Amino acid sequence: MQNWLELLHTQYLERKGGIIMLQEAYPYLILLFIGYLVYTLDKKKETFPAPPMLVLIGLALSVIPIFSQLTISEEFIYHVMLPALLFVSAYQFPVSMLNRYKSMIISLSTIGIIVAILLTGLTIYAAAGFFVSLSFAAALLIAVILTPTDPVSVVNILSADLNDELVTSVVEGESMINDGTSIVAFTLILSWYTHQQPPGFVEAGTELLYVSLGGIAIGLAGGWLFSQAVHFTHEQSYQIMLSIILAYAVFFLAEAVHVSGVLAVVTAGLVLSRTFYQSKKETHFREALDDFWEILELSILSLLFLMIGILAAPTLLHSYWLLVVILFLFMLLFRWITVEGVLLLTPSRHPSSRKERFLISISGVKGAISVYLILKVQETGGSGSEIITAISFSIIILSLLLQSFAIHPLAKYIVKK
Repeated sequence: MQNWLELLHTQYLERKGGIIMLQEAYPYLILLFIGYLVYTLDKKKETFPAPPMLVLIGLALSVIPIFSQLTISEEFIYHVMLPALLFVSAYQFPVSMLNRYKSMIISLSTIGIIVAILLTGLTIYAAAGFFVSLSFAAALLIAVILTPTDPVSVVNILSADLNDELVTSVVEGESMINDGTSIVAFTLILSWYTHQQPPGFVEAGTELLYVSLGGIAIGLAGGWLFSQAVHFTHEQSYQIMLSIILAYAVFFLAEAVHVSGVLAVVTAGLVLSRTFYQSKKETHFREALDDFWEILELSILSLLFLMIGILAAPTLLHSYWLLVVILFLFMLLFRWITVEGVLLLTPSRHPSSRKERFLISISGVKGAISVYLILKVQETGGSGSEIITAISFSIIILSLLLQSFAIHPLAKYIVKK
């Protein structure tokens, strides 16, 4: 009899545990449904783009206990969400556009990143002294957090308003590549911040080169293998399964050997894009792949932008808002200066106009990578991590809201002039 009672008690606890797990999953299902409603009901996507709308809803949901208790780790963003988002962006990016504007894209993603980090870091260090004590390493850490761009909320608007392939290609291409270079730079500066020991110039340059080239090499190898394997079967379901394996395999392999998983995924996606554009035999596969990854991308983006609002809400209650506004304005100025300088000095067969450079600069909206870097700082801890988190999250929210909502009227105004 005792054994039966123990068995029933064990089964009850297992069922209770399962019910608790289901209850924990409900809020995420609700968030996904909210994302569905926003994307479905938003008929004026140019005026009210979905990503900032989702962030606003997330901020509002943060006062409801069932949502305020939700957490999302930096590991989940980096290892689960990010590879999929980067892969779909890369394989849908026409290689012909990359070849046409590669000098601009690479210059902005390398030289532009370094210039932006230095200018923003120096300004943060100088301005913060009037409001709060902040070390130079902490100032650079905030700068590198705010450097990556995420054009998901503006590229479709620019495409509809401008029909200018230079602007949309450079904005999207820069975002794909600067994610990888920003993470490498962040790793070096975070080490400086935590150990109070600045990296040597040669050491930093060597590390950047190794991590970047290593990630690209793994992406090229993975993309080539996929381009060969995809012809073994014409079953669309199996080919889509293979694309999922490719996206995550190259990422995890690159991270395992301590090179850039971000650049590995982007490179593999670009190789896949090149394969599709060169061969018409796989048109049916391209259509099926587009359908699958588009659904996955929208689902991830819905959860991500809603969670950005929920995660950011508690950090926005601080006394540094004057500093935040000042830094945000300077960040926009430095972005414009960087884009102007880099693109004017970069030789290209398709030079950009002043209007195009301005639109590229204003399209540098912050997003997923920046949030991941903030959560990484929170995990590291330290006496200044709360200040870094508060300032960074506040500027990201301003960027997502103000820049995303401003891009449509600005683009329409520039077209009319």
